[in-house]
Amino acid sequence: MGTKLKFLFFLAICISVASGFSTDRNSLVVSATDDTTEAPNSKEDAAPVIPKIYEMRVNTNVSNRFAKTSVVSKVKNLAKSAQEATFAVVLPETAYISGFVMEINGKSYKAYVKEKEEAKQIYNEAIEHGQAAAHVEANARDSNRFTVSVNLEPQSKAIFTLTYEELLQRQNEQYEIVLNIHPGQPVKDLIVEVNIDESKPLKFVKSPPLRSGNEISKNDDDKLASLAEIVNINSTSAVVKFSPNIERQKQLATGLGTKEENGLAGQFVVQYDVERDQQGGEILLKDGYFVHFFAPSDIPPLPKEVVFILDTSGSMDGIRIKQLKEAMNSILTELKKEDLVNIVEFSSTVKVWNVPKVEVDYELGDDPWPSYTNPEIPKKNKTNQVLPPPYEATEENINKAKQVVEKLSAYGGTDIKSALEVGLKIIKKNREDKGNTHQPIIIFLTDGEPTVGETTPDKITSAISELNTGAIKSPIFSLSFGDGADRDFLQKISLKNLGFARHIYEAADASLQLQEFYKEISSPLLNDVSFKYVSNVTKLTKTRFPIFFYGSELVVAGSFTDEEFTPPTIHGNGFRGPIEWIPKVENPVGDLERLWAYLTIKQILEARDAAENKTEYTKKALDIALKYSFVTPVSSLVVVKPNDTSAVDTEDASKNSNNRPRFASTNYALGGGSFAGGRRKLIIAPTLSFPSSAFAANSGFQQVSYSALGPAPVAPLQYEAESLSEDFEDTFVTTGDFTTVEPETDPFEEIKNKLPWLQDILSENGTLTVSSGDHQGNYTLASENQPVGKKCAATPVNGTAGVCTPLIQCPQVFPHLTDAQIFDKYFCPLDTYVGICCPGATENSP
Repeated sequence: MGTKLKFLFFLAICISVASGFSTDRNSLVVSATDDTTEAPNSKEDAAPVIPKIYEMRVNTNVSNRFAKTSVVSKVKNLAKSAQEATFAVVLPETAYISGFVMEINGKSYKAYVKEKEEAKQIYNEAIEHGQAAAHVEANARDSNRFTVSVNLEPQSKAIFTLTYEELLQRQNEQYEIVLNIHPGQPVKDLIVEVNIDESKPLKFVKSPPLRSGNEISKNDDDKLASLAEIVNINSTSAVVKFSPNIERQKQLATGLGTKEENGLAGQFVVQYDVERDQQGGEILLKDGYFVHFFAPSDIPPLPKEVVFILDTSGSMDGIRIKQLKEAMNSILTELKKEDLVNIVEFSSTVKVWNVPKVEVDYELGDDPWPSYTNPEIPKKNKTNQVLPPPYEATEENINKAKQVVEKLSAYGGTDIKSALEVGLKIIKKNREDKGNTHQPIIIFLTDGEPTVGETTPDKITSAISELNTGAIKSPIFSLSFGDGADRDFLQKISLKNLGFARHIYEAADASLQLQEFYKEISSPLLNDVSFKYVSNVTKLTKTRFPIFFYGSELVVAGSFTDEEFTPPTIHGNGFRGPIEWIPKVENPVGDLERLWAYLTIKQILEARDAAENKTEYTKKALDIALKYSFVTPVSSLVVVKPNDTSAVDTEDASKNSNNRPRFASTNYALGGGSFAGGRRKLIIAPTLSFPSSAFAANSGFQQVSYSALGPAPVAPLQYEAESLSEDFEDTFVTTGDFTTVEPETDPFEEIKNKLPWLQDILSENGTLTVSSGDHQGNYTLASENQPVGKKCAATPVNGTAGVCTPLIQCPQVFPHLTDAQIFDKYFCPLDTYVGICCPGATENSP
């Protein structure tokens, strides 16, 4: 539900379950736990040697606002016994995993995407046949979780390469990429590189100070300066590099409040924006697909009518009501004098405040616990009550509204249906009585589930959606505060009523989270925006949008069949009435088809969330997910590693309970607000055996560990009780076998890290086979000394002519070679070597 551009990623080595680390659900964390305890001399009591991360590289390529990130982590087991290594990923709904390869002792194992039930069947069959397997599912609507565990023999290595893709969402006049770096130990070779290549000139590119990732911070700290190298290649391209040495990693760790020996633990951020065309945005065309970006900014904002519907039930007592008041005081200050405002509070009853009088003017429902009511508050006469009007956001009324907020107190149950009905009736009555044309906005906050009146979520959703009709429906923006709220319910009610839902994490910065949310929707510029295309356009994504907010962006994609593309017309209602735009058509940078696929499946899944019958939407989403290898709520990623040698025995985990390593509480995120509210999932690594009775006393996450291979470190354990009887029998045993042969040094290792898909098309002896076109045959990767060739027609960078150059000598094309299909378009032979059409090279003389 989060919309900021952040990713969450964990590389976890030898993890025990430890609660307490809460991270932003829209962030990327690279994490490995590290036991800093000195090993005792006694063999019996010896602590395990944690596998060493000797290299970590994160590479993000952005073109046409579409980001593709590959994460390569290399680990070596330095211990004298086998160790468990686990690679786990948690991603928000805004990013889809599209590829994963793990290399163990020189052998590669590529994952593949299957329909969810089929993937589960493959996983179960692999387990039955004694194979090590990993089955990755996406938690519906909330987050995708990815986990792969492997067993490493002494002195052996593992390399994990993960790829995921996402269309960047513009907020507050910028795109933001946030990478949470958390290796759990200083890493000698830690490199993060972000390549930005856009079709429009870059307005700015910057890297602010590192963040903790746990809380929103308003202060920039020079001690946390990223010191990233930002190189502007030209007006439309830039590269940002972050490669702190071990000493700098320790300094940043101290500044972010973690121990030096645990390494860097914070968020590396890149922010940028592009120049805008104010005449209708830009349309990019390529290979029968198009994408249209629309973000006008030179129009005045619409005046708005804001109805705050605030939960003041008993569960809001304490820090929650205090943080709500802090946020409301700041939000009220941001209202413009032409805006209108109402404050509705609800618990067992619903109260509408008369802002100028600072008193309740309308009350609905009966107090079920009248003996607890404050005797100083006079009883409300509910006879012939009339809903109060909205109040102008004058300076005087804003001060009165702040007094109203100060009077809010937590008490009673939660009548959600009545509260939303009252809010909608206020807006409808004002429109009928005064012909008000303000843009209505309902901001609905609750920390719980309905307990008073109608308590069935689907019935509430249907009733509110039926009531919210008319020429201009009222968008409902729902805020779930803390873990007690029904997030699925709030998401559905918002999607069916032109809004969206957002989760507010119960932390010290909850007030700031509320303020940041309001900032996103505080300035509506247009309503009822529609994109009208001609008949040769098909496969269109969403073309009607109820509201466009300042600082955001509307995106439409589709395909076209004719050689001539006719630009659409865009219609919208602004402050001065209807407006019409006709956009310009321009050339893109890179491929557009995967961007279209991503946006299409994202919108299908949103429609699926709001639908009563999900079958049709599920099939449509699954077809696209399988075609483009996206891990989504309807598909899963399967990794199966067959046994090659002998099995590794397991033993009773309870015998090693005293040997599990110590970890800081910030090294792993679990359940609830941690893992961004993701569901608890049982993940069992290979070579791990325990009886199901071990779960009998567990009703939630606890600090419970299971050892594998005697003194080896513990495996990660996550679970959800309802899945145990369904998926696992009384004893669950898997084994994984590995050779101990050290992989040879690969002279082309760096290029394979930059282009992870290359490993999929290279044979074991390093040759690449071209089976189509004019250059059929086998080719090998050339060295840096191989001379360049002749001129070629077009480069992947800008489409202009170039020179055929050995692939390894043309790193500037790497960000554009996102897959084998694009590489094939720009491939050129250099005798028996692999060449690419490279810009800026000098032609070789005959």
